[in-house]
Amino acid sequence: MRTVHELGYAHATVDRIAAAAGVAKTTIYRRWPSKGALITACLLDAFGPAPLKGANREEVMSSAIRWTAAKIGEAGIGAAFAGVFTDAVNDPALRQILASQLQDPYRLALQDALGEPENRVLFFIDVVVGTLLHRMGMTGEPMADADVDALVEMVLRGLR
Repeated sequence: MRTVHELGYAHATVDRIAAAAGVAKTTIYRRWPSKGALITACLLDAFGPAPLKGANREEVMSSAIRWTAAKIGEAGIGAAFAGVFTDAVNDPALRQILASQLQDPYRLALQDALGEPENRVLFFIDVVVGTLLHRMGMTGEPMADADVDALVEMVLRGLR
């Protein structure tokens, strides 16, 4: 993640990541089939489990959105996330990795916490993550707190 933060996703090649980690490129490819798969694993590590806490569905959703916004705003995370998504557009194998390793654990946790069906939870994920990444891509900065507040309110109206 440090290499992505310093160089940007496009310039953070497997060669450069391996050099920064002090390992051979082949060592990385033994564990991950592509840069996208490696960065997805790094994102999973950076995000960790979702802290889905709250006394009711609205509090759970609000905390999930604020947590996601904070994580995407961390140094290198937004760029890594956006880069992996861009690569996945033309890489079905990477899309499968993203879906199964990154999206599914959070989707399943939200489905359980909210009691919502898969398609609605996927829609909420699309709205939140898409909005946060779009802002990061357009401004190079994480979303301002006031805008995160507005995003929370918008999504909560949909949840109600």
